[in-house]
Amino acid sequence: MSNTTFEEIGRVLREHQQFVVLGHVRPDGDALGSQLALGLSLQKLGKNVRVWNEEGMLEKYSFLPRAELLTKPPATAEHVDVAIALDTAIQNRLGTTLAAVGSAKIWINIDHHVTNPGYGDLVIIDPSAPATGEIIFRLIKSQGLPFDHDIAENLFAAISTDTGSFQYPKTSARTFEIAAGLVREGDLDVGKISQQLYENYPRRRLELLRELLRTMRFSECGRIATFGLSLKTAAELGVIPEDNEGLIDHLRALHGVIVAVFFEELSDGKVRVSMRSKDERVDVCAICQKFGGGGHTLAAGARVRGTLAEVEEKVLEETREAVKRACVS
Repeated sequence: MSNTTFEEIGRVLREHQQFVVLGHVRPDGDALGSQLALGLSLQKLGKNVRVWNEEGMLEKYSFLPRAELLTKPPATAEHVDVAIALDTAIQNRLGTTLAAVGSAKIWINIDHHVTNPGYGDLVIIDPSAPATGEIIFRLIKSQGLPFDHDIAENLFAAISTDTGSFQYPKTSARTFEIAAGLVREGDLDVGKISQQLYENYPRRRLELLRELLRTMRFSECGRIATFGLSLKTAAELGVIPEDNEGLIDHLRALHGVIVAVFFEELSDGKVRVSMRSKDERVDVCAICQKFGGGGHTLAAGARVRGTLAEVEEKVLEETREAVKRACVS
């Protein structure tokens, strides 16, 4: 963990009045849940709080308590005392929310990505945490900040989604203890929350998966599995970006697969690359960093300029080399 303490951040949260809480583009449950939880706690502390994400609240997470608090950023920049970036490894991945902050006396950066360079005035980066939501829980509890059912549910969703429903390697005893505390203190209905998170997808998502599986390819004797989504296919199916979340897990779950890669063609001439590894000897973060991206050892991503075919070829070349090295080590 970096040098800034929870106490220092707690002091800043109490001493200032105007806040904005930001999260990364293409947000996931950890980013949105963490943003809402901290925003709600600050509101209950009597602060003036905005909560912004470039895409606003996603359809699939709109069930989260007080979801309406999270909006797209305004067209005209606003000035605040404190800007807080959550779950965002690279500052420019705050997208349009970055320009919407006209000025801030203090920038706070709270994250769990090992590739985060530590931008901001007060920084807590804890790569041992499987979710930023876990860090926010510890901040709230250690500083005696307001906490209630709505905050608990948002944090539970944040932690559950970023741990793969408590399955991924960095899920620790502390993670389960925090989850138990959220359920107990927030009086949460875990079955209902989990159903909304994992059993409430639109039909178009299943149709998207069917099309992706038709593009499925294997290499390195089945150790690498990939599929890709073109703009044409996305338009024909009428899917939206959030429909993609978690589909790569179908590749990662296959016996023998070490690395799964999802290539998604974007409208700006780039391809979004999502990578997952099941073996720490194959560091997909290191691969993505070669293309300007980052993330975690076992889960990382990048946006790479080029056509779908060009980017697939470049990324797979690096991936094959990494898998070969791992398999002979």
